[in-house]
Amino acid sequence: MHDVTAFKRIFALARPQLGRLALATLALVGTSTLTLIYPQLIKEIVDGVLEGGGRDAVDRWAGLLLVLFALTAALTAVRMYLFTVAGERIVADLRTRLYRNLVRQEIGFFDAHRTGELTNRLAADTTVVQNAATVNISMLLRYLLTSLGAIGILAWTSWRLTLVMLALVPVAVIGALFYGRWVRKLSRKVQDALARATEVSEETLGGIRTVRAFAREEAESERYDARVEESFGLARTRARVNAVFGAIAAFAGYGAISGVLWYGGVLLAEGALTMGELTSFLLYTFTVAFGIGALGGLWQDFQRAIGASERVFELIERRPTVEGGAQTLPAVRGAVRFEAVDFAYPTRADVPVLEAVDLRIDPGEVVALVGPSGGGKSTIAALLSRFYDPVAGRVRLDGSDLRALDADWLRRQVGVVAQEPVLFAASIAENIRYGRPTATDDEVRRAAEAANAAGFVEALPEGYETEVGERGVRLSGGQKQRIAIARALLEDPPILVLDEATSALDAESEHLVQEALKRLMKGRTTLVIAHRLSTVKSADRIVVVEAGRVVQQGSHGALIDEGGLYRQLVERQLAA
Repeated sequence: MHDVTAFKRIFALARPQLGRLALATLALVGTSTLTLIYPQLIKEIVDGVLEGGGRDAVDRWAGLLLVLFALTAALTAVRMYLFTVAGERIVADLRTRLYRNLVRQEIGFFDAHRTGELTNRLAADTTVVQNAATVNISMLLRYLLTSLGAIGILAWTSWRLTLVMLALVPVAVIGALFYGRWVRKLSRKVQDALARATEVSEETLGGIRTVRAFAREEAESERYDARVEESFGLARTRARVNAVFGAIAAFAGYGAISGVLWYGGVLLAEGALTMGELTSFLLYTFTVAFGIGALGGLWQDFQRAIGASERVFELIERRPTVEGGAQTLPAVRGAVRFEAVDFAYPTRADVPVLEAVDLRIDPGEVVALVGPSGGGKSTIAALLSRFYDPVAGRVRLDGSDLRALDADWLRRQVGVVAQEPVLFAASIAENIRYGRPTATDDEVRRAAEAANAAGFVEALPEGYETEVGERGVRLSGGQKQRIAIARALLEDPPILVLDEATSALDAESEHLVQEALKRLMKGRTTLVIAHRLSTVKSADRIVVVEAGRVVQQGSHGALIDEGGLYRQLVERQLAA
């Protein structure tokens, strides 16, 4: 039943290409029919020669045979082209569907799955499924039609000889059924091992500067080697199983041919068959034996495809656990409320991160979150962007529960400038436009000026068309930060989250970024996460978070007078 469902899913992928596949199938039927005709022409040639027929008859049959082979070749080219193009279209659509669903998953999903594993599903697994959905279906139909047609002609020629030929077929069929289940499990393990190897390569190449800084090239190479060897070991086991099954299938095929030669010789000696009939019978037997052997190979491929498709369809059909509502607000004032919020990350559900957090941020207010690392400050910001949902309690925007709001709309209302802003491998202009792709060149330039980025951008040879490299590696930390601020300015969100936006910068860069941030924060509800005293002193209110709880809040002066954790943090920083 499980296999039937998997086959239905794979065949369903081919449905949008039915027109192209129908033409390809007609070409396939044509080649199969022509393949079944040529042994009859050879029979006529052999019997004509043995019975003393003239040269003209031989030339005529040989000419017809040549024409038949030319037609077969032409139809084969049509079949191969159409099936291949359909396969490429199917895998392109499959990858698009998979990618679209992946990028819509909740952030907790990406916490639990490595990037390398997911990219392997997009690349390797979809290709395996593609072959099963088109080329393998083509081959299945081809060999099935030719094998059944050949068996029909054989039975018409000599039913007794046909029974001898088919005696060993059940051996191959029973072997294929047991083999198929085994190879599917092995194929799934091989794909998983390849995914783990891809995870290591993605992680190492993505962090190559850290690898180089610690001279860990050899260690990382050994780690990758170990993963590749693991997949190789599983692939070797699969190859061993394939070899055993191939040997059984080959024995069944050659055994059938041997049986036909023996019994056909007996019938020839008795005069029950002509030499031409025996020759054509042998050719049909070769067709059946080759077809059954090929069907066994296709069975292997389908089992591999089922193993890969389980992973692909599991991801395609997965629904995000954090899904948005349908509500939007006509205008956003920016009033934020955290009401008795408890939270734990899905990957560590038994480790509470926030406990009974109550927090109010008024429209236009600048609130700074401070406290020891790991206390839950960035988690509060993540809940505001609704990357996660609280385990208990609720977060409200202008009185509406975030769960009821359209998630895409909500995230367009919350601009984020992080400590390590992510820039994409595109131009500076494209990165600034990321949140608002329709912005004009003038709007991009004004945003860059307000973010103190226009000076260095316009000094570059290609200006705003300068490529920043993967993750913005061609820019300094301060430059990346100012591009991120320009991006947030252009998006113009009513709520702003600044997560350690200046902590990694030198004094000059910090000064330029702070100036840009002041412009960005003007008139917006702002949540600032910072350690530096210079960043938080100017906030309207400071909220101190420790071990997932709000332990203090007030102005800088009031908290200094109050004592407690905030004063300790300030004194440590001043001492440093």
